[in-house]
Amino acid sequence: GASAKRVHIRRLLESPKELERFQILAIPGGFSYGDDIAAGRILADQCNRQLADPLRDFVSASKPIIGVCNGFQVLLQTALLPGGALSGKVALADNALPRFQDRWVTLERQTDHCVWTKNLTEPLEVPIAHGEGRVAVTDDATLEQLRTDGHVALTYTDENPNGSAGNIAGLTDATGLVFGLMPHPERYVTAAQHPAWTRRNDKPDAEAPGLSIFRAGVAAVR
Repeated sequence: GASAKRVHIRRLLESPKELERFQILAIPGGFSYGDDIAAGRILADQCNRQLADPLRDFVSASKPIIGVCNGFQVLLQTALLPGGALSGKVALADNALPRFQDRWVTLERQTDHCVWTKNLTEPLEVPIAHGEGRVAVTDDATLEQLRTDGHVALTYTDENPNGSAGNIAGLTDATGLVFGLMPHPERYVTAAQHPAWTRRNDKPDAEAPGLSIFRAGVAAVR
């Protein structure tokens, strides 16, 4: 329901006003700058130093931001998600079992105010693919604060694949516009992307549940 355009980070750094042309920002998964220092660290540092005000203005204009996997790592190391860069109380660390996890997981919505997940009424099955996706908090009080303030957007339900505190799979900010998650909804937008689609007798081009998250982001802008 929207038109997407890829914009290189260097273009935004050279011309931050480019952000004003868009209504939704997505920071995708991958390995930004090769994760040479730590996952998402270099890109997050650039955002903090050169794009902090434009990104805050983006959210202030009621424009949603989503960060998936590496994008979640970036958002948490900026001031865009609670407990991250400014307070240092929440971080994404190496998986509890220190190896890359590539599997399918089931997620459940935990808050109503995140615009990206508010329409999820059923558990959501999507894949993960990360080695540094464990949500770590400094203490139990921080975890409880995330819960009571409605910042926990999604949790793992069937199995916690990385040892995240409170089974957290995704976080949102106070506005509900900024959403970061480790699982990959963009990898399950058509039925044929699921490994069991033939056994389910699904039509390969049928819409899959992962797309509902992106539809919700578009609906929020409309």
